[in-house]
Amino acid sequence: MAITAQMVKELREKTGAGMMDCKKALTEVDGDMEKAIDYLREKGIAKAAKKADRIAAEGATYIEVEGNEAVILEVNSETDFVAKNEGFQTLTKDLAAFLLKNKPANAEEALAQTMENGSTVAEYINAAIAKIGEKISLRRFAIETKTDADAFGAYLHMGGRIGVLAVLEGTTDESIAKDVAMHVAAVNPKYVSRDQVSAEETEREREVLTQQALNEGKPEKIVAKMVEGRLGKFFEDICLLDQSFVKDPDQKVGQFVKSKGATVKSFVRYEVGEGIEKRQDNFAEEVMNQVKK
Repeated sequence: MAITAQMVKELREKTGAGMMDCKKALTEVDGDMEKAIDYLREKGIAKAAKKADRIAAEGATYIEVEGNEAVILEVNSETDFVAKNEGFQTLTKDLAAFLLKNKPANAEEALAQTMENGSTVAEYINAAIAKIGEKISLRRFAIETKTDADAFGAYLHMGGRIGVLAVLEGTTDESIAKDVAMHVAAVNPKYVSRDQVSAEETEREREVLTQQALNEGKPEKIVAKMVEGRLGKFFEDICLLDQSFVKDPDQKVGQFVKSKGATVKSFVRYEVGEGIEKRQDNFAEEVMNQVKK
């Protein structure tokens, strides 16, 4: 039976499931609407769809290392309580193993890929949503590679509230790489070195600092020199190698790494929920929520 756009629309309105899920369901049951609804319920998709508008800003980061490849990912849930759930943690580990093996380009591509159990990643997550009872989402991930002469620094802070995966070249000592990853977790630099800061970002900061100095009434002839000095502080704030090493503030991270014969190739830092607008319940809603429990 030919599946029409109207049929897909009708099923979507009845279940709240996504368009592609509805089309697949109708195709699987030869256009039978009731069977399609059952199909989506069995897959956990219809139930999961009802939770789609909820805000999942909690969760955990996780890192999986296998030889010269590693993946760092963030999986979100609605509450921190669920992030500690054994089922959620199993899901996160399974996703990490899948991502490392299949290397999709992004989360959207990953969700459409098929796992060894025959379900898509999206279906697997939806089944977990149906079981756990909260919205869960694979938000992002990054896959890093190294050579036999390099080291991964993997660090999870507070059970995965912050995750950092660093790659150091010129050393195989994972403890050194982990020290760097711990620093990144604590200080949150944006770049490895000044070379990575765009000319536009540097110039914009220079203009702001120049105007600040002029507003302070500083003579124009010394403003330029002052600005260059303040730019140094700007780079210290955002560039890893320019920062004072948290485990030894008397030296910069760049000096520490160099003393070990290594260089920092890259780092990825994920903090759970960063950039997600969390729901703000007002007092009345908070009281009502407590009453309903």
